[in-house]
Amino acid sequence: MTAVDPLGSDTGLLAPGWAGSPAAAATGDTAYLRALLDAEAALTRAQVSLGLAPAAAADAVDAAAAAARYDAGAIALRARAGGNPVIPLVGELTAAVGEEFGPYVHRGATSQDILDTAAMLVAARTLDPLLADLDRTQSALARLAVRHRDTAMPGRTLTQHAVPTTFGLKAAGWRSLVLDARDRLAAVRDALPVQLGGAAGTLAAFTVFGADAADATAPRAPVDTHALTVAYARELGLAAPLLPWHTLRTPVADLAGALAFTAGALGKAAVDVLTLSRTEIGELAEGTGGGSSAMPHKANPVRATLIAAAARRAPHLAAGLYASMAAEDERPAGAWHAEWEPLRDLLRLTGGAARDAAELAEGLRVDADAMRAHLGLTHGLIVSERLAAELAPVLGRARAKDLLTRAAGRAVAEDRPLADVLREEPRLAELDLAELTDPTRYLGSAGALTDRALERS
Repeated sequence: MTAVDPLGSDTGLLAPGWAGSPAAAATGDTAYLRALLDAEAALTRAQVSLGLAPAAAADAVDAAAAAARYDAGAIALRARAGGNPVIPLVGELTAAVGEEFGPYVHRGATSQDILDTAAMLVAARTLDPLLADLDRTQSALARLAVRHRDTAMPGRTLTQHAVPTTFGLKAAGWRSLVLDARDRLAAVRDALPVQLGGAAGTLAAFTVFGADAADATAPRAPVDTHALTVAYARELGLAAPLLPWHTLRTPVADLAGALAFTAGALGKAAVDVLTLSRTEIGELAEGTGGGSSAMPHKANPVRATLIAAAARRAPHLAAGLYASMAAEDERPAGAWHAEWEPLRDLLRLTGGAARDAAELAEGLRVDADAMRAHLGLTHGLIVSERLAAELAPVLGRARAKDLLTRAAGRAVAEDRPLADVLREEPRLAELDLAELTDPTRYLGSAGALTDRALERS
C-alpha cells in the first residue's frame, strides 16, 4: 500500500488547467518558501546598504536562505501554532545563520511584512511568464485577424443568426480583450510593492536601530525608514509603497481585479471557440483536440474548456480578496489570513488559462467554407436588415416590412432562397436582388474595424 502524504502535496491532480504551467512552478509551496526567504535576506541586505548592519550579516543570511535547506511540510505543520509560516521559518533561519549574525534576521519586521512581500514576489514571478503568454496569444490572434479579415460568417445574437460579420473582426475583438488584460496586468506588475511596517505599521522598531552596525541590539540614532523601504524594494525588484499597507489592501485588490479580468477576457474567446466547434457548426476546431475515455471518435476542445472553467472560477476568488479589504485595526485577525489561498488559486488559474490560450490561438483551425455555407442557412434572411432599408424607398416602410415578412415566411416554408421569392414581386424588377441578398456584400465596416483594431500594438 502506498504511503499517504499527511499534508496532501498539491500536484494539480484535479487542476489540469494549471498543472505543469509556469504559474504552477511559481506558486507552489517551494516557490513560496523561496519567496519568504528572499524577503528575509533582502531585508538584511537593505539594512546593510544603509549602514544599519555589517556586510557580513547579509552574507550570512544569504548563505542560510537557500530554500533547499528547509522542509516546507514541517514548517506548514508548525505554522499552526502561530497562525502563519513566517514564525517557524524565522526560527529556523535564525538558527541556521548562527549566534553572531542571527540577531540581524527579521530585525524590526513583523510576520505580515515578510508574508505580504513574499506574496508580491510570487505574484511578480507568476505574472512575468503570464504576460509572455498573453503576448503569444495576441500575436496569434493578430495573424488570424489579418488572414481572415474578409472571411464572412454569420453574426449571432441571442444564439440566433443576426447579420453577417467576419471572422477577422471576431479574432480582432478577442485580441483587443487580451491587450486590455495585458495592459492591466502590466500596470499591476510594475506597482507590486514590498511590505514594511513593523508591528503596527509605524516602523517603530527601525527608528531605534541607527548608525552603529556592530551591535544589533544597541540603541542608536533614528533611521530614515523611507530610505530603508526604498532600499528593501530595490533589493527585490518591487515598488516602494507610500505607506505600510497591512490593512490598506489596494495591492491585493488591484492584483485580484486584473487577474479576474484576464481570466474573463480569455474566457470570452474560449466560449466562442466552444460554440463554433460544436459538431453541427464546425466553423472552428482546436489544433489538437483532446480524446474521450469512452468515444474514440471525439476530439474535444480541451484548451477552450479549461480556459472557460478558469473564467468561471476567477470572479469568485477575486470577490473573496475584495471582501478582505474590510480589515480591522492596524493588522487584522482573519481578513489577511483569508487572502493567502484564493490569491494563489487566482494566480494559478489565470496563469494556466494564459498558457492554454496561447496554445489555443496558435493552433486554431478555421473552416471558412463552413462559415460561408452557414450564411445560407436562413435562405437569405440574414440580410433582411439590408433589404428593409433598400425596399423602404421603393415601397414605403410599412409595405416593405409587410412584403419582407410574407416573403420570409414563404422562403422558409417552401425551402427557397429569399431572392427567388422576391423576384415574383413586379415592383422589385429593377433591383439586383442577387447582390442585395448576398451576405458577403453586407459586412458593413467589419474590414475597417479589423484594420483599426490591428493598429494597436
